[in-house]
Amino acid sequence: QVQLVESGGGSVQAGGSLRLSCAASGDTDSGYRDYCMGWFRQAAGKEREGVAVLDSAGSTSYADSVKGRFTISKDNAKNTLYLQMNSLKPEDTGMYICAADRHFCTIADMSENYYGIDYRGKGTQVTISS
Repeated sequence: QVQLVESGGGSVQAGGSLRLSCAASGDTDSGYRDYCMGWFRQAAGKEREGVAVLDSAGSTSYADSVKGRFTISKDNAKNTLYLQMNSLKPEDTGMYICAADRHFCTIADMSENYYGIDYRGKGTQVTISS
């Protein structure tokens, strides 16, 4: 079993930046580094949205709403996934959740199979004020 814990959320003004982290612990020696990693966000009253995915080959993909502003990356030595968020907008407000899966490696696949994803964290809250 792997546990994912997000951190780095907070409240910032529009135009600001935040860097989210997702630290993995537990059984990270059993092929965890080959997992596909992703970030989701859930805002009150809105559908959950897949934000970014980093696949096992290092390729990245982003939702159109964050393209050019967010960057997903990973530090294998630290077993930590990151989401650098720049030029933040009020509509970026939400609970940000990281996920890891052996097989689902696109935003569409992770979104469609959200409850079947191998590991998900509990989230970190991001609030952007105008």
